[in-house]
Amino acid sequence: MKKLLLSIATLVLFACSTSELGDSAIDSEKGISSPEEISELSIYNLPSTWTSQDNDQIVLKELNGKVLVMVMIYTSCKAACPRLVADMRRIKDQIPPELLSDIQMILVSIDPETDTPERLKSFAIENHMNEEPWLFLRGSMESVRDFANVLAVKYKKISPLDFSHSNIISVFNEKGELAHQQEGLGVDNKETIAKIIELATTLQ
Repeated sequence: MKKLLLSIATLVLFACSTSELGDSAIDSEKGISSPEEISELSIYNLPSTWTSQDNDQIVLKELNGKVLVMVMIYTSCKAACPRLVADMRRIKDQIPPELLSDIQMILVSIDPETDTPERLKSFAIENHMNEEPWLFLRGSMESVRDFANVLAVKYKKISPLDFSHSNIISVFNEKGELAHQQEGLGVDNKETIAKIIELATTLQ
C-alpha cells in the first residue's frame, strides 16, 4: 500500500509540474472539484485523456463525486480477464439498486492498440455491460502504463495477442482516493462490496 501511495504522489507531482493549463476554474455542470479540493493522493490529479466505448473523450476528474470500482483487462484475453469481468458483475449485482447512481464500474484496457472504442463497445454489448454504471476506457500507451503504476497493476506483452497481468480490483472514494483493493480471481468479494456500500451510502 505504501508503494502504491508513493506512486500516486509521484504522478501527482509530475502532473502539477507539466500542466499549468489555466483550468483551475471548475466545470460545475460536471461536478469537477477544484484543485484545492483534490488531495495529493487523488487519481484526479492525473492529466491523461481517455476514450470511452461510446467514443467520448473524458479526463478522470470528470468522475469526481462517484465511488469508482476499477479493473484493468483486455478484450481478447481468454484466461484471467473473463473471470475478472465476472467478478466485477458479481460485485455490481450485490450493490443495492438505490446506490448504483453513485457508483461507476470501470474497465480500463491494457491493450489500447487492439481495444478501439468500437471493439470496447462490442465487448460491452456482448457482456451486457453497455449501460450505467459500466464504463470502458482506452488511453494512450503511456497513460495506460502510468495508470497501471497507480493501481499497482503489472502487465507484460508475452505474444502478439496475449498479456500477463495482475488481477486487481480497486475501489476509490468520491474524491478519487484509493480506499480498497482486492487481488486474485474468484475470491470472496465480501469486503470489497462492504467498502463500496459504505462509501456510496455516505453520498446519499
